Amino acid sequence: MEEMKAKSIRKMSKEEIQKKYADLREELMRERGISAMGGAPPSPGKIESLRRQLARIETVLRESGP
Repeated sequence: MEEMKAKSIRKMSKEEIQKKYADLREELMRERGISAMGGAPPSPGKIESLRRQLARIETVLRESGP
């Protein structure tokens, strides 16, 4: 999975950003569930990567205002 840069997020429409945010949140919950059940995550850095991407999206949304 490729990490999105803030520059590419800013080019997206607000609806696209919100959809991507929801998808990433869902994927993060799925990965955390696998980890919590004692399963080894297929990609160890995936949870950290997802968290970072979510933070980038939140930052861009905060910059654009309400």
